[in-house]
Amino acid sequence: MASERKFVIENIRRALLKEYIRKETERAGFGGLDIQRTPMGTRIILTAERPGMIIGRKGGTIKELTDNIEHRFKFDNPRIEVQEDPDPALNPHIMAQKLASALERGWHFRRAGHSTVRRIMDGGARGCQVIISGKLTGERHRTEKFREGHVKYCGETKKQWMKEGFAIAKKKPGVIGIKVQIMDKNARLPDEVHILTVEEKLKLDGKSIPIPGAPVAAPATPEAKPTDAVPAPDAATAPAKPHKEVEISETDVGEEFAIDEKDIKDKKKPVVSKKKEKRKEKVAKLKEDKPEDAKVPEAKPAPTATQPKVEPKAEVKAPEAKPAPTATQPKVEPKAEVKAPETKPAPTATQPKVEPKAEVKAPETKPAPPPAPEAKPATPAAEAKPGEKKKADDLDALLDKLESDLKS
Repeated sequence: MASERKFVIENIRRALLKEYIRKETERAGFGGLDIQRTPMGTRIILTAERPGMIIGRKGGTIKELTDNIEHRFKFDNPRIEVQEDPDPALNPHIMAQKLASALERGWHFRRAGHSTVRRIMDGGARGCQVIISGKLTGERHRTEKFREGHVKYCGETKKQWMKEGFAIAKKKPGVIGIKVQIMDKNARLPDEVHILTVEEKLKLDGKSIPIPGAPVAAPATPEAKPTDAVPAPDAATAPAKPHKEVEISETDVGEEFAIDEKDIKDKKKPVVSKKKEKRKEKVAKLKEDKPEDAKVPEAKPAPTATQPKVEPKAEVKAPEAKPAPTATQPKVEPKAEVKAPETKPAPTATQPKVEPKAEVKAPETKPAPPPAPEAKPATPAAEAKPGEKKKADDLDALLDKLESDLKS
């Protein structure tokens, strides 16, 4: 047997089962049927307005229904689960059956149709349509429609949100067909766009909603060392900062739409360069250390990588330049002062003659002064002055006289 034929046969069995259960549970308010194939057998979920009538006393009615399904439709180990419809006004099968019973009892079709539509819309449906067709007021067949709210006839919206129910009313002139279409109350049409607000988006993300004017709690920071500890201001005394408004456009709506935490925080402070901050700190320190009259030293630019840092040198006084001896004039060195010998009586014949020795003091050596940083080459000294030349001649004459006295 071809696989396509198997699917066709399976769907026919399900349609016949649905029709059979509808007839058997008509008085209980049939609300729908769902058939599921499981490894343990066939699971049948039945929705009804009054499930107690389907179950019966001690479950006798539902056991009989289960045995008939197994022997008549050849389903493997069928199990029926009965559920109560929480909102029967939005179930098209139940409302169609109620309308059919009203027509059978003699209600006018127009009165019955409007009352059914009103009851469905009061239940919270987005829209509904009731179609009654047959011999309504005469020998000729005609169709009447009662519609209110949104009704879709084709497309994915109809498959997703529109539910249909069908029932038959048997009267003397003939059979009247009833079709009820209901749009679910949770339906969302394609042209309906909802722009999320900041509060709604934060709720969806599970974040807290900031309250304008309320103090913002500071984020938790790691414990600082005692030297770096700075007393934090009290949250109660801190002034409240205005909340930043966030503009949301239609393109921002969707699952990927997210609000950055920076948009919720306060406005950013104006950017200040690090150099200006350092200069302000230096000026503040100098004002604290010195009186107001003291002038603030100008900040010098920091040395660049190409220019080496030039440190100020200590001032060194250059020694007075003395005239250097020329080649023609010998170098005149200062001579030590020579004291004249004291006159003593002349030695006698018995006593030997003792010649007195002249006491000569050696000139003290002084350390040479350090050379000047910018020493220019020495220029030839100028000629000695006449006064200095005369003193040198007097000293030579005095030395010659002392030598002659010692010899004598």
